[in-house]
Parts: sequence; C-alpha cells; structure tokens
Amino acid sequence: MPAKRPVMGFIGQGYVGGSYANNFEKRGFSVVRYSLEEPYRANKEKIRDCDIVFVCVPTPTTPRGFDASIVEKGLSLVGKGKIAIIKSTLQPGATRRLQKKFSGTLVLCSPEFLSVATAQLDTDSPFSNIVGIPSNSPKHRKAAKLVHSILPTAPFSLTCMSEEAELVKYAHNFSGYTQVIAFNIMYDLAQHFGCDWDAIEKAVHADPLVPNRYAHPVHKGGRGAGGACFIKDIASLAHLYASAVKHPEGKAFLDALQKKNIALLLASKKDFDLLRGVYGEGVLRHIKHGALKRNK
Repeated sequence: MPAKRPVMGFIGQGYVGGSYANNFEKRGFSVVRYSLEEPYRANKEKIRDCDIVFVCVPTPTTPRGFDASIVEKGLSLVGKGKIAIIKSTLQPGATRRLQKKFSGTLVLCSPEFLSVATAQLDTDSPFSNIVGIPSNSPKHRKAAKLVHSILPTAPFSLTCMSEEAELVKYAHNFSGYTQVIAFNIMYDLAQHFGCDWDAIEKAVHADPLVPNRYAHPVHKGGRGAGGACFIKDIASLAHLYASAVKHPEGKAFLDALQKKNIALLLASKKDFDLLRGVYGEGVLRHIKHGALKRNK
C-alpha cells in the first residue's frame, strides 16, 4: 500500500457500494459517497477529486438487452488520471470498450460476490479478489497492483484480462442459478413420490461432492432463482451465448433453464416485478405458449 492512503470514492450506495464504503471507512480511509439518494447527492462533484473510485451501480437486463448506461454515467464523474473500478456486472468486452471511451481514466473491473442478506460480512471477509485489466500495459498492471493492496484481504487474488474477470462473475451467478434449478427438479420428484425433502437435504449437506448452498427449493416465500442478480444476469448470459457462440444445444439448455425458473417464480408469485423488468409485460403469455421472449 502507498505511504499516503488514496481518497476513495463510491458511486452508488446500495448493498454493494454501501458495504464497500463502510469497509474502507472502518479501515481508516477517507471516503466520499455519492448516489442519487440523500444524503449523498451533494457529493457528486467531490468524486472527481477521489484517487480511486468504485462504480457500484445497476446494469439491468431488459427486453431490449443488456444496459451499461448507468455505469457510463458513473465513469463520467471520475477525474482525469484517476482509477475507476467497476463492481457492476459487465458483459465480456464492456470494460475494454469503456476504457476506450473514457481514455483519460484508468478503468478496471473487479466483480463482487455479495449476497444481499450478508453483504457487509461478505465484503469484510471476501473469498476472492479479482481485478480485470483491459490492457496488459504497465500502467494498468500498476493500477491493479494498487487496487489489490487496498481491497479487503482475501485468500485468493487474481489479476487477469477484463474479459476473463467479466466471465468469472457470470460463472459465479450461473453456477448458483443452475444449482437452484437442479434442486427444484429434485424437489419436484420428492413431492411426486411423497418423500420428506428434509431427509434428502440432510444427506445432500453431508455429501462433500455436492454444492449445497442452494439446496433449499423453498426460499424467501417461494421457489425459483429470484433476486436482483440471478434473473437479469442469466437472461443476459443466455442472449450473449445465443448471439456469440450459437451452439443450438447450449442455447436450448439455457432457454429451458430460464423457462423452468420463470414457471417456478410465477407459480410462487415471487419476484414478478423483476421478471417483467427482464422479459417484458408478456412474460406469462410467452411461457404459456412455450416460447421464451428473447432480448434483442
């Protein structure tokens, strides 16, 4: 860490930006928080003077596709020659594109792995710190090294190209999403055969070879992979795969996962507003007709 601690800026004060700002503040850093909500709105111009700025804002997926416009608005506030670290989920290639657009700023990406319910604990005790660089240049390598030195200590740290870091985040969420669907499939079978799911779940938790974090088919009042990230990020991932890789079997698998998840959420009346935001108002009609609406 440099002898003089950098002044830290945080754009966005949701569970990600707020938790990271809290952590740096607790560790003695000078922190500037900015968001559209009070009491931080007045700090907008102060962000420009921060040495390192974390951009922690939404990247929604809508029926029109992936939207990084809020990240761009955040980056426009960062001062020339400063370091911007994007915590928001990005599609592969986005960091590189944003670095070209904001050439006066050093742009890096560093995916977060926080759960809403345990966001502060996850921030304070991360399992991984990943910093993605859009260019293998000395200045980006130096910036990544600095960022690693000030992040909360983690047992695993990695500097890689930004596309790799961007895909790490999608791999994390895709793994969780597929686990939710897998255990819901098993729950369907357990219900059909009159089995006690608690007995099955106890055995799953005792099995060291089975990831069991999502072995709770009934969660937060319903079934299915809900929440702010899973629905939008897997829709984004599916569209990315269909448009870039184009393997029909992979596309069909991703479509089937989404259709099963949407059906679970709708039957549970869970996160319907989030579903409509990602898939559009006609999400129920499309599922009934067996065709999942694609992002364009």
